[in-house]
Amino acid sequence: MLLRATTLIATSSSLAQAIGLGPQGINLWKLEQGGHSQSISLSDVPQVPLNVQPAFTAHWFEQPLDHFGTVNDTFLQRYWINNRHYKPGTSAPVIVLDGGETSGEDRIPFLDTGIVEILARATGGLGVVLEHRYYGESIATKNLTTDSLRFLNNAQSAADSANFMANVKFPGIKENITAPGTPWIYYGGSYAGARAAHMRVLYPELVYGAIASSAVTHASITNWEYMDIIRRFADPTCSEHLQKSIETIDIILDHQVLSKPLKALFGIHGLQHDTDFVSVVENPLGSWQAKVWDPEVGSTTFDSFCAALNKPLGHKNYDVTSLEYGHPDRMVSLPGGLTVDLSIVNYGNWIKENVVSRCPEGATHEECFGTYDDAQYQGTSLNETWRLWLFQVCTEWGYFTTAPPDPSYPRIISKRIDLEYESKICRQAYAPGKHFTVPPSPNVTVVNELGDFDIAMDRLAIIDGEADPWRPDTPHSDYAKDRKDTMLRPFKVIPNGVHHYDEYGLRNSADEPPEIRQIHEEMIAFLQSWLKDWKEDKEVLMV
Repeated sequence: MLLRATTLIATSSSLAQAIGLGPQGINLWKLEQGGHSQSISLSDVPQVPLNVQPAFTAHWFEQPLDHFGTVNDTFLQRYWINNRHYKPGTSAPVIVLDGGETSGEDRIPFLDTGIVEILARATGGLGVVLEHRYYGESIATKNLTTDSLRFLNNAQSAADSANFMANVKFPGIKENITAPGTPWIYYGGSYAGARAAHMRVLYPELVYGAIASSAVTHASITNWEYMDIIRRFADPTCSEHLQKSIETIDIILDHQVLSKPLKALFGIHGLQHDTDFVSVVENPLGSWQAKVWDPEVGSTTFDSFCAALNKPLGHKNYDVTSLEYGHPDRMVSLPGGLTVDLSIVNYGNWIKENVVSRCPEGATHEECFGTYDDAQYQGTSLNETWRLWLFQVCTEWGYFTTAPPDPSYPRIISKRIDLEYESKICRQAYAPGKHFTVPPSPNVTVVNELGDFDIAMDRLAIIDGEADPWRPDTPHSDYAKDRKDTMLRPFKVIPNGVHHYDEYGLRNSADEPPEIRQIHEEMIAFLQSWLKDWKEDKEVLMV
């Protein structure tokens, strides 16, 4: 049976959504899909609207649904090509960008002005965006039940890419440029970055080289370090006020006496569970990941939130924002006997305006932001696209974003955000099927056994951002061993870079910031060096 989607179905945007794509994240996704939100998006991932994207034609490649078993169904995997620079007959590379956990349409800008265009232009290569199975229109099944999702895993997805590389016939290209007869360079960012590294390890005969950007090659059940990067790299005043605000909120909730006026301050007084309350409160922190150096696509939400956090309220006849958190002149008395620092008042106002406002008129806070009603997470139609990446989280990747395990360690999210709360969605959403049951805990071994922090091969480039909240899960993690940066094994950090900063590009590279222009020049240099080796090796074989 051949399955193909006939309409574009909204999908998650990036691994960004994993950061809170526990039950609260899904609530916000649902509110946004319902059209009730006019503020920031759930993941706040930078994207270029489709109506301003160039016209790249979608093509299709038939894939087995099950590369390793007895199920004979197939589906069509979508891809796009950029052949504007391709030079046939020159051993020019095919540069394929892995679409990762989103619609491939979201990656088209990288085919036009981003990293694929940059590298194809420099090498005379063919650029490709390959959509991941189950995402966008590469729909593999008729629904998203637990059984239907059992083919959404690392091994099947990698086999898709390998099959594509070895057998695709590109429209308009007469010569056979499949792997291994042509040098294929596999690029990915974030989850797709890990896939790029894994493809070089799993299929070295097909993948001549790989560039793994912000590659989360270390899978972990808990991922408290994500928020800690934000704490460490955010504006110091903002970070301090966040920490102290969360400490205050936790203390108030511990004693319960003033918890009702506290929730009222944030506009969610009707929320029953304290864990749901603090998970709503952490919402703006996910927008850190959406920072991008290009103002046309980058989000300023986190910076706006930080600015709002210390905004004067006008309750004093002089500016108190330079005073220390908790200074008597910064304290604000509120209804119900609650007296808190200016930052918490501003925090509450921001949440009311940007998050609680998404709850439609007539709905209760519990209906919008409660997470303890299992029934609300059990829809399995193709429209419930939140089930896709979450299924991968629950089965193989983990990354449940919790508070630090040491209660004395500084934190910017509540201590109540623990593994039990973040992971309960796995039990709520995926009922045991006839053919597959979601494990009690993600099997992160299937990821980490491919190299983990130490993943390395010749012609495997590792590129990360210094301020990327996912860096603790990459080979540039503080937990990982340091290594040399060489032409054969590039190992690079973009100063102050956030999430796969190298993936973005401008048509005129001279307009890029110096650190971005530099990383692009270095990427071109090592790729050209790799391709020179390919040509020399080929010439030797022909003698």
